[in-house]
Amino acid sequence: MRLWSIHPQYLDTKGLMALWREGLLAKKVLIGKTKGYKNHPQLQRFKDFKNPISAINSFLFYVLKEAENRGYKFNPQKIKIKKILVKEIPVKNGQIKFEFNHLLSKLKKRDRKQYQTLLKLKKSGKILVNPLFYLLQGGREKWEK
Repeated sequence: MRLWSIHPQYLDTKGLMALWREGLLAKKVLIGKTKGYKNHPQLQRFKDFKNPISAINSFLFYVLKEAENRGYKFNPQKIKIKKILVKEIPVKNGQIKFEFNHLLSKLKKRDRKQYQTLLKLKKSGKILVNPLFYLLQGGREKWEK
């Protein structure tokens, strides 16, 4: 399971589809509708939030918006949004660098065009995060393997 902290706009089609599916699985875990993945480290930041379901729904909302921007038809009924959260959960800039490099290694193999585009962005150092998160100084998150 990979619940990317970086903005979903950086993901290729395969990555965006996987993020949607894995985000929905994470939601099932958080509401207790699955037996597996209960202790997956990527879920910790959602579990630590005062309202984990609202946090995962907001996370998925931003994934949905990116899908809509690309003309994809993700089912908005899968997330029930009462309030969209913005900049509610901290993420360290070292985690963002780690994730961005991780994505680059995946894209180098499966989407060379997107890889080249993001390689240029990496040099600028201006990497956006999913709007649910806000940046703090520091290394990788404790929950990252």
